[in-house]
Amino acid sequence: MNALLAVVAILGVSASGPLMAGASAPALAIGFWRNALGTLAVAPFAAPRARGELGSLGRSSWRTTVFAGVMLAAHFGTWVTALKMTSVAAATAMVSMQVVFVVVIDRLRGEVTPRAVVGGMGLAVVGVLVITGVDFTLSARALTGDLLALVGGLTAALYLIAGSQVRERVSTGSYTVACYGICALVLAGACLVGQVEMVDFSGRTWLAIIAVTICAQLLGHSVLNHLLAVMSPGLISLLLLLEVPGAALLAGIFLGQTPPVGVYAGLALILAGLVLVVVRRPPPEAALAD
Repeated sequence: MNALLAVVAILGVSASGPLMAGASAPALAIGFWRNALGTLAVAPFAAPRARGELGSLGRSSWRTTVFAGVMLAAHFGTWVTALKMTSVAAATAMVSMQVVFVVVIDRLRGEVTPRAVVGGMGLAVVGVLVITGVDFTLSARALTGDLLALVGGLTAALYLIAGSQVRERVSTGSYTVACYGICALVLAGACLVGQVEMVDFSGRTWLAIIAVTICAQLLGHSVLNHLLAVMSPGLISLLLLLEVPGAALLAGIFLGQTPPVGVYAGLALILAGLVLVVVRRPPPEAALAD
C-alpha cells in the first residue's frame, strides 16, 4: 500500500508542470488559484488547531511566515511563467535546483558541506549549463524561461528555509493555511496591479487549475507528508526527484513536447548531481515546494 501511495504521489507532483503549462491562463492567475484553492481545501481540517497555534506566534515568527509566503509567491510567479516560455522538462529540472540552493545557503550560514555533496552540486550545475546552452541556440525566450525557473528554485529554497523555522512552533496544517493564504494574497495583489485576468477562462482551463490543485497539493505533497510516518525524509526527497523525468514524460505524451537531446542530457546530469546531494548530505532534506 505504501508503495502504491508513493507512485500516486509522484504522478501527482509530476503532473503539476504539464498541467500548468497547458492551462490557457496567465501564470500569476494560475499561481493564485492553486494556492487559494489549496488553502480552502486544507483550512477546514486545520481550523481546530490553527487559531490557537497561529495566535501564539510572536512578531518574529509572523515576519518569518510572511517572508515565506512572499517567497512562495515569487516561486510560483517565476516558475509558472517559465513553464510558458521553455519546455516542461527544462523548467522542472531547473526549479529542482532548489535542493542545491538550500545547501549553498546553509553553507553561507556556517554549516560544513561534505565533498561528495559539493561534487553533486557541481554535477548539477554542469547539467544547468548544458540545458541553458542548448536553449540559447533555440531562442532567447527559452533561455529566459530557464533563468526564471532557476529564480523559482532559489525562492523555493528561501521559502523552505524560512518555513522550517516556523514549523518548529506550529503544525503542518496551521503553517500551510497561513503560508498558502499569504502567498495567495500576494499573487492576487500582483494580478490586480498588473491587470492580469483572473476569472474569464475556458472550462478546460478551469479544469486544469482544479486538477493541478488536486494532483500536486492533495494527491502529491499531502500523500508524501503522510508517508513521512513510514519512510525516511531522505527517501522522500529521492522520490521527489522523480518529478523531473515524470514531468518530462507526461509533457511529451500530453503536450507533444520533445526537447532536443541536449536537454535530456542536462536533465540526467542534474538528476545525478541532486541524488548525490540528497544521499550524502547529513541533515534530512526538507520536502520540495511544487
